[in-house]
Amino acid sequence: MWLNPDVKLRIAWIGKTKEPAIQSLTDEYLKRLSRYAAAQAMALKDESTLLKLCERPRHTLVLLDSGGKQLSSEEFAAFLGNHQDRNPLPLLFAVGPANGFAAETRQEANLLLSLGKMTLAHEIARVVLLEQLYRAFTILKGHPYHLGHTELGHTELGH
Repeated sequence: MWLNPDVKLRIAWIGKTKEPAIQSLTDEYLKRLSRYAAAQAMALKDESTLLKLCERPRHTLVLLDSGGKQLSSEEFAAFLGNHQDRNPLPLLFAVGPANGFAAETRQEANLLLSLGKMTLAHEIARVVLLEQLYRAFTILKGHPYHLGHTELGHTELGH
């Protein structure tokens, strides 16, 4: 087990999960992620609840936002590794409501992170975020999970 007790992650999303498949994938990736870091997931009622959550204890807030910074899996792993080494504040990743975060919430963020140029349903974005968090830790630990998915392993569309 690679659990690093110094890495504290919180993953929050606005709204309840309606699809059992989404909940199942959420649970699976949280279980995998728990091998590497103390991860806590939570469904929140609204953005004001998210902002209150950031106050005590303080957090480094990362919001998923379509206009945010796009990172490769390796760059995302480096971000997590650098945060782990340099910042004692827990990381709080948040997936917003279907129509995105309000400007006030976006201003509170330490980082706006985009999962890519394509639009994703917010419940699917949560699963992609959890998978990328898990992937980032496997990259940092040299676990083979990521090896089959490197650039050489990708298949180009139409080829």
